[in-house]
Amino acid sequence: MKNKNTVFTKVNLIVLLFCMTFVNAQNMDINMLRDINVDRNKDLDPTFKLVTNSAVPFSVATPIIIYSVGLIKKDSSIKKQAIFIGETFLVNAFITTALKHTMKRDRPFETYPDIDQATSAVESSFPSGHTSLAFATATSLSIAYPKWYVIAPSFVWAGAVGYSRMHLGVHYSSDVFAGAIIGSGSAYLSHKVNKWINKKRSKKGQVAHETM
Repeated sequence: MKNKNTVFTKVNLIVLLFCMTFVNAQNMDINMLRDINVDRNKDLDPTFKLVTNSAVPFSVATPIIIYSVGLIKKDSSIKKQAIFIGETFLVNAFITTALKHTMKRDRPFETYPDIDQATSAVESSFPSGHTSLAFATATSLSIAYPKWYVIAPSFVWAGAVGYSRMHLGVHYSSDVFAGAIIGSGSAYLSHKVNKWINKKRSKKGQVAHETM
């Protein structure tokens, strides 16, 4: 009986700690968003709308332009890099869409009336699709072309996209943070899968050559 009471007490303590952590995390989330959105400089809204709206066209155009360059130069390695960036786009889109439909988190302006929605927003809040897309593009570009003049502007742009989503009142900081992780992770996953596939092909080619 004593053991049961001890277990019951521990379970209650764990549940209580979890609830306190969750509430604190929620408070930090909305407080950070309020700091960014409520007292923002509204003169910067057009700039951040431009930044936010650049996520989709830039991410779509990047692999298309790089592949076109590969075709013009007849360079298969450039075309492979473009395909890798395109694959990252698709992997990220799948993961982000699946999470949005699973989590179904309300937008911050739907829950908190003091949050000012300064741009249009569709679907659920978690994770930030614009942020995940921007970080997927920035990370895949940086993997494909690991030069500082590619890496630095790519991540500055991706970070600006993420910040713009909070400035415009359509995402919590946790949405943006999750989007950055998912986007970068999608690029890393695509890179690793491509390396594994290329390694398998190389081994098969080597075996076929040895048996001839």
